[in-house]
Amino acid sequence: MMFRSFGQDEFIFLVQSLQWTLILTALALAGGGVVGFLVALARVSVWRWLRLAASVYIQVIQGIPVLMILFLSYYGLSLMGYQLPPLVAAGVSMTIYASGYLAEIWRGSIQSVPKQQWEGSESLAMTRWQQYRHVVLPQAVRISLPSTVGFAVQVVKNTSIASLIGFVELARAGQLINNATFQPFRVFLVVAALYFAVCYPLSQLSRWLERRLHVGSRH
Repeated sequence: MMFRSFGQDEFIFLVQSLQWTLILTALALAGGGVVGFLVALARVSVWRWLRLAASVYIQVIQGIPVLMILFLSYYGLSLMGYQLPPLVAAGVSMTIYASGYLAEIWRGSIQSVPKQQWEGSESLAMTRWQQYRHVVLPQAVRISLPSTVGFAVQVVKNTSIASLIGFVELARAGQLINNATFQPFRVFLVVAALYFAVCYPLSQLSRWLERRLHVGSRH
């Protein structure tokens, strides 16, 4: 049995597959950001039942491995007659996963805004929405940026689970090339290097934002 050698064509295939990893990451952060923002607002709502529902949602999502969410989205729904394409199933699963963590990050950021800011805006007869728009959210965004960028690193790495349902992203491309070349050390070293090329700058950006925005410092 003859095996191919790992060369330029295989490397290009890995780089092209990295694009799908980034697309899946973008889908997860965009969808998870929208859902997570709504859940975060519910988590700090004045209505107790809404806070409780948001808290239960976060605890459930954080308590379930993202792999289980993926299997439920792809295999579970197919048993009910809803066959999702791998990209859609992976995107939905990663969106749900990201929303649970982004909601908690942003909830903490909103509640980190000093109480005096809330009281001052109330004294100006601002509505709840005006408080969020003009006073709370601008400060909360600044506080949450480093943690949000840091979480994006975890999303990039977790996209590799999509390979288990046949979606060809970077990890799956590495498996396919390894099956054709039988050079696992060389193949997966390149795969790891490509992941590092994406994740390391994001990690550094998170640290830079933390220093630049003085998150966690006392004034």
